[in-house]
Amino acid sequence: MNIPSRRPLFRRQTNTNIYRIFFWALMLLWAIWLLRSIEAGAIQQAGAPTPTATRSALSLTEEGDAYFTTGDLDNAIEAYREATRVDPQNADVWAKMARIQAYSSALLVGGERLALLQEALISINRAKEIAPENSTVAAIRAFVLTWNANQYFYTDTERYDRLLVEAEQEVTRALQLDPTNTQALVFYVEILTNQYRLAEAEQYMAQALDRGEDLMDLHRVYAFLLETQALYNRAIQEYDQAIEINPNLTFLMLRAGAIYRHLASEAPPESDQQKLLFEKSLEYFARAADTNEQIDVQDPTPYLSISKTYSQMGEYFAASRNVLKALSFDPSNADVYGQLGIVFFKSRNYEGSIPALECAIKGCTAAQSCEARNGCAEGDPGTAVTGMALSSDTLVYYYTYGSVLAAISRPQENYCPRAREIFSEIRNSPFGSDSTVLSIIQDGESICQSVADATPIVRATATPIPTPEP
Repeated sequence: MNIPSRRPLFRRQTNTNIYRIFFWALMLLWAIWLLRSIEAGAIQQAGAPTPTATRSALSLTEEGDAYFTTGDLDNAIEAYREATRVDPQNADVWAKMARIQAYSSALLVGGERLALLQEALISINRAKEIAPENSTVAAIRAFVLTWNANQYFYTDTERYDRLLVEAEQEVTRALQLDPTNTQALVFYVEILTNQYRLAEAEQYMAQALDRGEDLMDLHRVYAFLLETQALYNRAIQEYDQAIEINPNLTFLMLRAGAIYRHLASEAPPESDQQKLLFEKSLEYFARAADTNEQIDVQDPTPYLSISKTYSQMGEYFAASRNVLKALSFDPSNADVYGQLGIVFFKSRNYEGSIPALECAIKGCTAAQSCEARNGCAEGDPGTAVTGMALSSDTLVYYYTYGSVLAAISRPQENYCPRAREIFSEIRNSPFGSDSTVLSIIQDGESICQSVADATPIVRATATPIPTPEP
């Protein structure tokens, strides 16, 4: 008899479901992938802070405008540069950056100034590519071209004239695109003044003044026109108005201070009038230094201007202190070492001028830079300096260095071989034909010849041409 098996009422069946196994395997693999993605940063955990959003070009431009208003031109340029990365097709931003790059170059000298002006030209050329029919872009390009047309940069006048001609063509086009563009009219006056077409410059300036727009550039350029005509007091008044509009642009203060210093040099020596003019000059330079300190800008230029004023006053100790202050901001600047060497030379510290002038011309190691600065502060190892090539800006350092080496030479301690190298380099340059420079070189060569002949002579040193104003 077959008895059927009982149903498993009280025990589970052990049948395996393959689909359930497959589902759980997928869930396990997904969990492993999720954990690894979180660890790698591909997936953010819940509650984690969100990444910083990319700033808009408008926000960066407004930041650049704010920096410009406060006088912090370096940070203004950087903000505009970042804006061009975010929105490379924004012609207005490129134009604003070019304008401020040109302004900022006023605080530099020599090759650094030329390099920044060429950067400004690259920026404004980019703006023109984007917006070729924009009157403001054309006006600013004319301005940048005018500032690039600096006679100190070029030994020939052909490039200088060509840049001014191109600037005039550009500003004319700006006025054709928008006849009401007062800024373009002002820049036209600046071009005409550089070309010494002063009657035309006065005519266009009168038109700009009649429009009643109170622009910083209008007063700046009008001051330049008046200064070119030796109307210095009126020029200072215009600079004051430009400063009132943009009270933190230190290059305007430096320009006004330089005019006061020039007026002091023409006043009766050691008179009350001369003293007052020197004090006014120092007041403007100190104001520029204070402005930089307030916005935490370490610019050596105001201190160099103060030093030059004290040097003209015959107060060489105060002059040297201010150059050393400038070097504390920029210890690798060869031009500042050159100016320190000139101050030491004028104070008859001839031996002290040699290390400073050598750093300016030939360059020097970190240890030698400390020697040139009369010693570095504790913990300061010094800074290596790259020398400057012979140019119109550095000529005074070259022939002063050669003259000092010749003047202190003796048969038993002869520096003339180094002096002759310097004199030879100057002779073989375009400056060797200048009568004043040639006279200085001949004096130094005469001293060296006397040293070679071991004959006693009355030693003298040539008086250097004043260092160009930064």
